[in-house]
Amino acid sequence: MIKQNLEEVERNICAACSRSGRKREDVTLISVSKTKPISMLEEAYAAGSRDFGENKPQELREKQETLPTDIRWHMIGHLQRNKIKYIIDKACMIHSVDSERLAEAVSLEAGKRGIVMPVLVEVNIAREESKFGIYEEDTLAFIEKISALPNIRVEGLMTIAPFVENAEENRIFFRKLRNLYVDIKSKNIDNVTMCNLSMGMTGDYQVAIEEGATMVRVGTGIFGERNYKQ
Repeated sequence: MIKQNLEEVERNICAACSRSGRKREDVTLISVSKTKPISMLEEAYAAGSRDFGENKPQELREKQETLPTDIRWHMIGHLQRNKIKYIIDKACMIHSVDSERLAEAVSLEAGKRGIVMPVLVEVNIAREESKFGIYEEDTLAFIEKISALPNIRVEGLMTIAPFVENAEENRIFFRKLRNLYVDIKSKNIDNVTMCNLSMGMTGDYQVAIEEGATMVRVGTGIFGERNYKQ
């Protein structure tokens, strides 16, 4: 099932790239494996997946220690400062930096390991009260501030769009984030590369790609529905 699901997602990504005049290699598919057992990740790995997304530091660490070493692990969930140490040398990127205190703590832990951690700034582009992230109008000042930290590198923006039945409803938010991304990129801020736009999930990743996503986070579309009671 997972192999077939991945093949379908791949076809959809290629079609969205084609519609928007983009190259397939410009979009990274992150298989969102949170709550899923190792056996399912092994299936996805066997089918070609190399980028996996987790939202709990403990789970990322446990899976990273068990699975092949060429997997790139993405920390995509809300991150508490006291949990950074579990994943700082295991994640290839943190997608969810949304406060100065968190950015400072990531930089501090990365410094202890002698590494520079690529991070994305989480933007609450739809201004939903239930979501983490900073508001659009605060993003530039926030990035200018945290870009001075020594052991992180800001590589772009991330958002979690509203849950909608019709993916087209989120196009406006993806377009807004893309415009913000382009605007900040044009400022050429030191230590800010602005090369990644992480947006789009199972229900709307094709629209996100059409609007410029360089990373899409697909879980249910690959692994099926989650059972959080397990």
